[in-house]
Amino acid sequence: MLQSTIGKGVNLGLRRALEDDSKVLIMGEDIGRLGGVFRVTDSLQKDFGEDRVIDTPLAESGIVGTAIGLAMRGYRPVCEIQFDGFVYPAFDQIVCQLAKMHNRSMGKIALPVVIRIPWGGGIGAVEHHSESPEAYFAHTAGLKVVACSNPNDAYWMIQQAIASDDPIIFFEPKRRYHEKGEISDDGELGGAFPLHKARVAREGTDCTVVAYGPMVRTCLDAATAAEADGRSLEVIDMRTLSPLDMEPVYDSVKRTGRLVIVHEAPSNVGLGAEIATRVMQECFYSLEAPVLRVTGYNTPYPQSRLEEEYLPDLDRVLDAVDRTFAY
Repeated sequence: MLQSTIGKGVNLGLRRALEDDSKVLIMGEDIGRLGGVFRVTDSLQKDFGEDRVIDTPLAESGIVGTAIGLAMRGYRPVCEIQFDGFVYPAFDQIVCQLAKMHNRSMGKIALPVVIRIPWGGGIGAVEHHSESPEAYFAHTAGLKVVACSNPNDAYWMIQQAIASDDPIIFFEPKRRYHEKGEISDDGELGGAFPLHKARVAREGTDCTVVAYGPMVRTCLDAATAAEADGRSLEVIDMRTLSPLDMEPVYDSVKRTGRLVIVHEAPSNVGLGAEIATRVMQECFYSLEAPVLRVTGYNTPYPQSRLEEEYLPDLDRVLDAVDRTFAY
């Protein structure tokens, strides 16, 4: 076991992928000499050279378009979008080319491209630096979307994403980059927890709480606080947003009879709505209360001094749990 942070876990995973496969390239704005805004790619260019860790112009469409061409020539490019709100200039390349090329070629062309996106709020940043655009990509057929929430997943999931032949949007919770945890770095990639599977982060018996990315820690803290009131919350980390792995959620809800879904993105047409619908279809007769959501509000992301009022927190999660027991 190795003590690390989420940011360092991504760094170590990228390093191992670069060591294991000479076709792996990393591209992005300021990722080389600077090591990225969050220093996640620190020292990689120094160790692997400018031909494999590439500083690009400030042109997200160009970064992703170049990655698509490289993937068609047999490379495995990893693109970093510097902040979540900067991905939109590349949106056309992602949804019209990256997501559709495999189907367009009748399966003859694979595009093993990973697009890393530091995402979510909580860092006191300005506009376009704290958004949660995951629903756009989860809605797009042909893309796979994953979100790590702890150092061990950061380390293994980035390697699994790079090894996959599918285009993958890889969300990293920027507000959690410096949170510490253990990495199990002994073993091979094939023995790691499957990339597209949800996992029970904390077992419980009274209410199921589903989250992903930065909200997993918030929900774990809520479960600890609820324990003092005699309530046992089961926390599930979805880990993959497309495809959704619903079996652990179904199993949990059939035992607890209650479900609260938590994410930073606005509630309108968010991942929580899809999860709630599937649970209602599969677990209707097990539910003791309506499925509730705790999310960001349906407004543009606010100025930094107001973001703590916008983001779901421990109190809002516990309030939703209390409401499920009021029925």
